[in-house]
Amino acid sequence: MDFFKRNLRLFIVIFTFLISFTSFFSFYFTSSYNRLKGLEADLNQARTEKETLLSEKVTGLNSDVEDPVSKLKKDKNLSDREIKEIDTKIKDAQILFQNSFITALTQLKLGLDLVGGAQLTFQALTGEDVKEVNNEVIAGLIKVFENRVNASGTAEAIVQQVGKDRVLVEIPGADPEIVKRRLLKTAFLEFKEPAKVINPKPGNVIDTSKPDDYMWLSSGITGKDLKKAQAVTDGAGNWLIAFSLKGPAIEKFGKLTERLVGQPLAIFLDGRLISSPTVRSAITGGEGQIEGRFTAEEAQDLAVQLNAGALPVPVKIIQERSVGATLGQDSINKSLKAGIYGILFVILFMIVFYRLPGFIASFALLLYTLVTIAIFEHTVTLTLAGVAGFILSIGMAVDANILIFERTKEELKAGKSFFNAIDAGFERAFSSIFDSNINTLIACFVLLIFGTGLVRGFAVTLAIGVLVSMFSAIFVTKTLLSITTKISLFRNPVLFGVKL
Repeated sequence: MDFFKRNLRLFIVIFTFLISFTSFFSFYFTSSYNRLKGLEADLNQARTEKETLLSEKVTGLNSDVEDPVSKLKKDKNLSDREIKEIDTKIKDAQILFQNSFITALTQLKLGLDLVGGAQLTFQALTGEDVKEVNNEVIAGLIKVFENRVNASGTAEAIVQQVGKDRVLVEIPGADPEIVKRRLLKTAFLEFKEPAKVINPKPGNVIDTSKPDDYMWLSSGITGKDLKKAQAVTDGAGNWLIAFSLKGPAIEKFGKLTERLVGQPLAIFLDGRLISSPTVRSAITGGEGQIEGRFTAEEAQDLAVQLNAGALPVPVKIIQERSVGATLGQDSINKSLKAGIYGILFVILFMIVFYRLPGFIASFALLLYTLVTIAIFEHTVTLTLAGVAGFILSIGMAVDANILIFERTKEELKAGKSFFNAIDAGFERAFSSIFDSNINTLIACFVLLIFGTGLVRGFAVTLAIGVLVSMFSAIFVTKTLLSITTKISLFRNPVLFGVKL
C-alpha cells in the first residue's frame, strides 16, 4: 500500500498513456484497415493488367528474342504510352498504399472545409401565417433544420443565422441534392375524416389504395401532435411509418377512430392524400401506422421530417455550393505536415536548450498529442480553424514546461538539491501557468459563446489543448522528472543546463 501511495502519480501517468495509446491506435487501425485492403486490391489488379497485357503482346514471338519489349513494341504495336500508363497506375497505387497510414490519421470527424460537402443558404419568406420574418421566426426555422439534419445522424452539421432573414446550412460529406430534399420538404401531416361520399363504388367496398372520392374534413390532429415517428417494415417487407401521439391528441384520436369504425380515416401529407385505411376498431393508445407504398429512403426521410416538424415559413434557396473533397484533402495534408513539423521543432528546441528536462518534456508533449487526438476522435468536428487551434496549443503545451525549467534552474543555481529544486521550481511556476491558462480559457469561452462556425471550432480545439497541456506539464512532467532524478547518473547540473 505504501508503495502504491508513493508511486500514485506514476501509475496515473502510465494509465493515461495506455488509455490514450489504445484509443488512438484502435481508431487508427480500424479506419485504415478497409482502405489498405482496397489499395492492395488496386495494386494487385494493376500488376495483373500489366502482366496480362505484356503476355498477350508477347504471344507469337520467338523465345530467343534478346529484347522482348523492343520487339513487342515493333511487331505488336505496343506504344510507349501504353506501357507508361500501366506503369503510372502501378506507381500511383504504390504511393497510395505507402501513404495510407498517414491518410488514416485524418479519419476523424472532419468539417466542411476539410472533407467537402454541401453548403446552402436559405431565405425565409413571408406567408399567410407569417407576415414578417423576425429573429423568432428564424430561430424556429433553425430548430427545424437542426432537427432534420441531426436526426439523420449528421451531428457535424452547422446551421446558423446569416443576416436578418437567411439561414446557412453546412453539412460535411453530404450531397447537396439530398440535403435540399431533406430540408425543403414541408412534411405537414393531417388526419381527416370523410364528410360525404361523392363517387361511391358498387358494393360500398373500400380499397385503401383507391379510395372513394370523399369530401374530407379536418379532424384537428396534425403532425404537431406527434410524439415520435419511426420508419419500420411489416411482415411482408413493406416500409411504413409507425407513429405515436402526445398530450390531448391521444384521447382525441381515440374518439375520432371510435366514431369512424367501418369508415376511412384519411392521412394527408403536404395536402396530398397518401393513405385512407378503414378503421376496424377504436385506437385508444395513441399509436398507429401510415402506409403509403414508401421506399426505404422515402420512409426514413419522412420519419425524420415528421419528428423535426413542419417548416414554420416558406423558404427558398438563394445559394448552394458543393465543396470539393480534393481541396479538403490537400488542406488536411498541409495541416498534418504543419502539425508534425511544429511538434518536431518544439522537441528539438526543448532538448537543445533544456537537455534532460527538455527530453522529458518532449515525451510529455507526445503524450499530450495522443491524449488530445483521442479526445478529438469522439468529441470534436475538426475544421481548418480547429487544426490551427491544435497547432497553436502545441506551442502553449511546452510554454508551461519552459517556466518550470527556468524556475528549477534558478533553484539549482541557488544551491538547492535536485529534489528540492524541482519541487520549488514547480511551486513557483504554478501560479504563472495557472493564470495564463485561465486567461486563455476565458478567451476561448468568449469565442465559443459569441463566435460562429470556424471561430467556435478554433475555440474548442484550443481550449481542449490548454486543459490537456496543464495536465501534461504539471502532472506528467513533474512525475517523470522526479523519477529520473532518483537515478544518480542524472543528478548532474550540466544535464539541466546549469553551470555551478
